[in-house]
Amino acid sequence: MLTDKKNVNQGDNPFVIQQGRLKHGKITSSYRLGWTEDAFIMDAGRKDVVGRTISTTYFKYLFAGCLVFIGLLFGRTAWLQVAQGDYYYKMAEGNRIRIERIDSKRGIIFDRHGKALVRNQANFMLYLVPSDLPKDDAGLAAVIKRVSQLIGPLGNLNGVPTNNEQNINEASVESYILGKIKPINRKSIAALEPVFIADNLPYEKALALSLESTGLPGVVLSSSARRQYNVSEAASLAHVLGYTGKINDKELAKVKTGYQPIDYIGKSGLENYWESELRGGFGQKQVEVDAMGKEKRIISIKPAVDGQDLILSLDYNLQAKIEQITKSYLSAAKLSRASVVAMDPRSGEVLAMVSLPAYDDNIFARGISQKEYDILLNDPDRPLYNRSMGGEFPSGSTIKPVISAAALQEGIITESTTFLSNGGLRIDKWFFPDWKAGGHGMTNVRKAIAESVNTFFYIIGGGYEGTTGLGVDRLAKYFKLFGLGSQTGIDLPGEVDGFVPSKEWKETTKKENWYIGDTYHLAIGQGDLNVTPLQVANYTAYFANGGKLLVPHLVKEIRPSGSQVGTPVPVKIIRSGIVNPAYVQIVREGMRQTVVAGSARSLQQVPVPMAGKTGTAQWSTKKDPHAWFTGFAPYDDPTIVITILVEEGKEGSTIAVPIAREVLQWYFASNPKISPTSTPAAF
Repeated sequence: MLTDKKNVNQGDNPFVIQQGRLKHGKITSSYRLGWTEDAFIMDAGRKDVVGRTISTTYFKYLFAGCLVFIGLLFGRTAWLQVAQGDYYYKMAEGNRIRIERIDSKRGIIFDRHGKALVRNQANFMLYLVPSDLPKDDAGLAAVIKRVSQLIGPLGNLNGVPTNNEQNINEASVESYILGKIKPINRKSIAALEPVFIADNLPYEKALALSLESTGLPGVVLSSSARRQYNVSEAASLAHVLGYTGKINDKELAKVKTGYQPIDYIGKSGLENYWESELRGGFGQKQVEVDAMGKEKRIISIKPAVDGQDLILSLDYNLQAKIEQITKSYLSAAKLSRASVVAMDPRSGEVLAMVSLPAYDDNIFARGISQKEYDILLNDPDRPLYNRSMGGEFPSGSTIKPVISAAALQEGIITESTTFLSNGGLRIDKWFFPDWKAGGHGMTNVRKAIAESVNTFFYIIGGGYEGTTGLGVDRLAKYFKLFGLGSQTGIDLPGEVDGFVPSKEWKETTKKENWYIGDTYHLAIGQGDLNVTPLQVANYTAYFANGGKLLVPHLVKEIRPSGSQVGTPVPVKIIRSGIVNPAYVQIVREGMRQTVVAGSARSLQQVPVPMAGKTGTAQWSTKKDPHAWFTGFAPYDDPTIVITILVEEGKEGSTIAVPIAREVLQWYFASNPKISPTSTPAAF
């Protein structure tokens, strides 16, 4: 209220003051101060207001801004509730109700007589759930430090970088665990996935962790199973059985569903090939957890389905005996590398598969250290390498039964055709020798097989004078028909194809023409032809069973866990009738003559009649040739094929044949149901 001090009468009543209404800066009338209903009334002719004037344009902008803000707010709310609703729902539920997996029991592997070759052993595993760990750095550091104290130092803590694996200190364990957790956003849905820390924990450390883990948020100790392989007398079974190990990122991406980063998976051998059957089906349980992720109660359970058991065709005792005998011969000859395959020619069942040197698959199952792995990798004899199906070698003379059958089928020769062997063939300035000085005299197909007469095979393979040979194309055709140059299909991973050369291959790869000498070399199993011992055993089985090329297999039957009845693995035929049965019989007779009067006469000591073929394969100008033998027994009704390769063993008759003799002597003595039959007449 405005006053004019000049118009105030100090002697008047203090409650009555002369005031005037302003009009253009002057007082125009007076009012009494005590009247509350009086108001300061502006002149009607003026539009003056008290305070600042606000433009309506600003109100429009403000209103539009509010609308945009509200729109964004509602849009974000809709995004969180609709588009991301499931994501955040799972995160919220993860703090209260979770689905946990129930591990299935992995199937057991038995040999043909019911001997368990593997068992499941308790394995204490530690993992962390990132979403349950303390969110603050100090709390996380405290949990990690305590876990490190409880589990370290360990001699083989997976992934810990250290120069001395037997003395991993606590600090390195802390660093290892922190390195596993730090990259994970602990507020994301991925943080609910368990992070593997260590397994195969000693019982004492597992017990200490179990007692303290209830007070450590995000720390989980579980008891799973790891494999223990019972192969103390047959270490070579490591190549067959393989092993399991913790799944890696590449494998996890490949299988996509059903596995977690803490899972174990078959890494090699039967464990890998039959993974889905052995693994079974995991169950699950719905549980309520507390704020630290610890289980409070079980809401529901779906039981796991245990893996199926595998019944192998393999005979553990035969495998162990072959390994023992072969090692003794290798030791005496100061050698170290060999392969032996034994199979039933009637069904393709593999009875034994020995590859030396071998390794202990138990060190992989428990978690191999880098030092142990480096030793195996750097071993020049390559113990991790399954020579029986992964090794490629020149066949030497073991290929001659196949070439004989091909020449008979193509009409190049008959069973009565003879050629003179006088020490070899000369083509221009080149000489292709027989192994026997002076030659073998007049030779037919049976004698050529029995005595491994090179001259005979030079002629039927490449031709000579008036005789037209098979030639490289037909040789390659029959090699492939008998399974060379491709996998047999055995139920093991890692099988190689071998190699069958051709004119086109040589011209493209070596930039050279194909010469007659190349065909001659091919006709005696030399040159660029490469085979695996398993392939040689398989085509030997073709002649043993009378004309069927079968798929070799190791698993004979698949059974539900604990059951005595299962599903047999069917016999599979690759092809049959490659050559006329009469020609198969002629080849059989030649292989029989190998034992009766040829290069494998010491096999007459075996208690049943048998047939076979020796081989000596050149592969280096500086090292000794490989020694081969392949054969079958009993001759009249074969139940076993055996193929032996001794690397750098010089001659098949001097080391491979004696190994076969001792193995088969033991085998038939240990299997009295296989009665010796009368020895057929020599041919």
